[in-house]
Amino acid sequence: MSWSPDSKKVATFQQDQRNVNDMYLVTTNVGAPKLEQWKYPLPGDKYIPTIRRVIIDVENAKVISLNIPPDPHRATMSDDIASSGTFDDIDWSPDASEMAFVSTSRDHKNEKVRIANASTGAVKEIFEETVKTQFESGRNAINWRYLPSSKEIIWYSERDNWGHLYLYDSETGKLKHQITKGDWLVGKLMRVDEKERVLYFTGHGREKGNPYFSYFYKIGFDGKGLTLLTPELGNHNITLSPSGNYFIDTYSQLDVPPIADYRSMDGKLIVNLEKADVSRLKATGWKPPVPVMTKAADGVTDIYGLVFTPTKMDASKKYPVVDYIYPGPQGGSVGGWSFSASRGDHQALAELGFIVVVIEGTSNPYRSKSFHDMSYGNMAENTLPDQIAAIRQLSQTYPIDTNRVGIWGHSGGGFATAAALLRYPDFLKLVYRNRAITIIGITKTIGVSVITAL
Repeated sequence: MSWSPDSKKVATFQQDQRNVNDMYLVTTNVGAPKLEQWKYPLPGDKYIPTIRRVIIDVENAKVISLNIPPDPHRATMSDDIASSGTFDDIDWSPDASEMAFVSTSRDHKNEKVRIANASTGAVKEIFEETVKTQFESGRNAINWRYLPSSKEIIWYSERDNWGHLYLYDSETGKLKHQITKGDWLVGKLMRVDEKERVLYFTGHGREKGNPYFSYFYKIGFDGKGLTLLTPELGNHNITLSPSGNYFIDTYSQLDVPPIADYRSMDGKLIVNLEKADVSRLKATGWKPPVPVMTKAADGVTDIYGLVFTPTKMDASKKYPVVDYIYPGPQGGSVGGWSFSASRGDHQALAELGFIVVVIEGTSNPYRSKSFHDMSYGNMAENTLPDQIAAIRQLSQTYPIDTNRVGIWGHSGGGFATAAALLRYPDFLKLVYRNRAITIIGITKTIGVSVITAL
């Protein structure tokens, strides 16, 4: 649900999944198996869960239905309309008289921006966007905003191949202009200063170096005055003060521990808060993974990843490889590019005598729209050609035995692992599996770990 600013109304929905097909699984356990059943539509099914949008007038105990047909149970960032933990794609006016919302089609190709009268349920169609593949309203954040005081809507789109912000007229539905532009993308819109007409947001790929590093910027509603507020090299995590006048910038790299700075909203450094000391960690023999860049399977596109090697290497031998994979498209194998003392069990596995590689293949997010869509409609590709191409390139630098390559992953990585064995058995012969088993494309979590010797 989504409470109105005055706490007098609630936006929520009634879900209808009565005609949705059932999914079944049978447990594997000692004794009689147990049948598990739940509502689960498959691609091509006629019925999926739908929602009847309503507004509850709390003081008068009245339910107001919006006068539109039921929507698919979809959000601009997920198949689940409540994926963020609340009712997604809702933005109330300050006086709670109106509620802006976005209706997402079943296939995520069409988005309708609408404004509802919170007293009558009348809905006004503002504008819509249709894409050929999949629409997303940001990177791990819903980035559109309704600004009733100026009768505008800030909208996020990848229509020029990069994720950028656009300004619309909320009365006519007409595009005023594009706010951000260039061969880089907006990640998360963090603050909208309506009085000064300035936006504050994170961005990726604009600065030199690792395109996955996040930086903090500001820009005017008019698209002028783009300013980098966190110039230091690294991946920046931003925490805004409650007043919106200051922020804490915590930044780091894979091999550079976190530094925390306190800054004003113009980027001016007020004070260095803290610098992490990892001397005792290094004294134990710890070492960070090595960031690498290779070419994708197309031989042109740059892809990035990590390499973990044993602490003590034998110069006379070559090492078998374990490739950890998570193909997305909503995530990637690396997970995060900030400093971390431990990244799962990758280094622990390397200490057993392996070189572990983690490759962020094509079709993973945080790059261009065309990059993200490279496997659209063919998820079984699973970035596997990129994984193989990268390992072969890395074998020119590291003592890798390309005749002994294993692969594993959790969830979608289990799916990718099964696909790897079936599609590329000559290269990926054996598997390390942890907590995931893939049966006919359905990943079922279990509580065991198995390692097959390479």
